[in-house]
Amino acid sequence: MAAKIPEVTQISESDLVRLTQEARQEATPTFGKIIWREFKNNRLALTSLVLVITFILFVIIAALFINTPKMMTTNIMDYYSKPFNKNFILGADSGGRSIAKQLIVGSRNSICIAIGLTVISSTWGICWGMISGYFGGKVDLVMQRVYDFMMILPMLMTIIVIVTIIPTYNSVTLTLILSVFYWMGTSRLIRSRVLAESQKDYVAASKTSGTSNWKIIFREIMPNISSLIIVDTTLSFAENIGVETGLSYLGFGLPLGTPSLGTLIANANDPENITTYWWTWLPAALEIIILCLAISYIGQAFRHATNASQQ
Repeated sequence: MAAKIPEVTQISESDLVRLTQEARQEATPTFGKIIWREFKNNRLALTSLVLVITFILFVIIAALFINTPKMMTTNIMDYYSKPFNKNFILGADSGGRSIAKQLIVGSRNSICIAIGLTVISSTWGICWGMISGYFGGKVDLVMQRVYDFMMILPMLMTIIVIVTIIPTYNSVTLTLILSVFYWMGTSRLIRSRVLAESQKDYVAASKTSGTSNWKIIFREIMPNISSLIIVDTTLSFAENIGVETGLSYLGFGLPLGTPSLGTLIANANDPENITTYWWTWLPAALEIIILCLAISYIGQAFRHATNASQQ
């Protein structure tokens, strides 16, 4: 008796394409999984991420329970109280004000300004650089002349003059003032990369197929330079913390009486504070160093994850 031949199931072409796509999706990890794998393998970056997120949440929440006007009231009875006592964990300054409370509120102010400045300046700089690099020609010429004019201006002195002229301002106003000047580095970096990307074959193929320029810029070119954007944004955030701190250190940051990391570090201007009353400035200085280092480690981990995802 002849053996029975099994029937072969017919698979349509659409089903075959669907099964192939599902198999590829299962084999290719998602971007979230790639990021988690990168941080899991890089313990230093993972520790830095937990440290930064925990610290930011802590200072934002803890600052809500601190009465800032009352905290900044002078109390001569607690003049330069030493740290690690029942009233002042980190000691007091020359006005008897708690260094620990000033550090919490000042960190909240400096970090919130840095976050706002990073979001506004990076968004504007990325859009400006991508449009300038993609279109080129007269569009690039006009946009780069604006860039050159902004670069000619003495940025720090201009900011100081604007802050001095404005009679009353707050952290939001200061953030907007700084955002006018701190988008240029991001813009030039993105433009140079987009100039190279716009010459590649996938951009030419998209133009030939009739895809709009805005879709090509933000849906095709932008994902391919995402690693550069992530690293630049992360490093800009660390830099922007120093920008506000530096201005407050010089006395042109937040209004007088508003705590900031810069005003705390400015206590080191007094030689006696450097050696005798070290607690008035050292905690703020250490915080900035540790915070900026942690943010840089996080940026490197994100860059590696983005490169792996693109590959």
